[in-house]
Amino acid sequence: MAPRKKFSREQIVAAAFDIARGEGTAKLTIRKVAEALGSSIAPIYVNFETAEELIEAVLKEVVALSQQLIAQQQTGNPFRDIGLASLKFARDYPNLFRDLITIQKQQMQHHQAGMTPELLQLMRQDPELAGLSDEQLPELLLRMRVFQMGLSVMIAHDLLPEADNEDAQIALLMNTGADLISGMKQPRE
Repeated sequence: MAPRKKFSREQIVAAAFDIARGEGTAKLTIRKVAEALGSSIAPIYVNFETAEELIEAVLKEVVALSQQLIAQQQTGNPFRDIGLASLKFARDYPNLFRDLITIQKQQMQHHQAGMTPELLQLMRQDPELAGLSDEQLPELLLRMRVFQMGLSVMIAHDLLPEADNEDAQIALLMNTGADLISGMKQPRE
């Protein structure tokens, strides 16, 4: 007889997410999740065949959190919202952010590929990006991701000078974004 489910899949993922948030996904084990739930490992294996499958579910939650953070910004400037959400994610979830940038490309590739069309759709709605072609928007997104990733790494690892506060980080992001947009709008020779 199969063991009865003692916890829902969502409860297990929530417990695993909390562990990953505090310790990183590398420290996430079935046993730690069971301990967090006050359970044996059996209910977890009823819902997930392997630890990798559980980690995959946690990564899906991380992507959903990223999308939620973008939606919460609502500045009226979707391109800015994307950047602000990224900085907030790095500040509020540094362990998860570090995991995302160090996790194997194969594991994260489909998650990031799934977000790119959504991000480009948001960018198409941004009045500041009006006039940029469908070919220019992915290039702008890539350029901004390169900068934003570096800034977010510095935030997640607390590498910015002490004088840099959240407002200074946002100003740096916005000024760089404005420079990139301006450059993209300039005719190329």
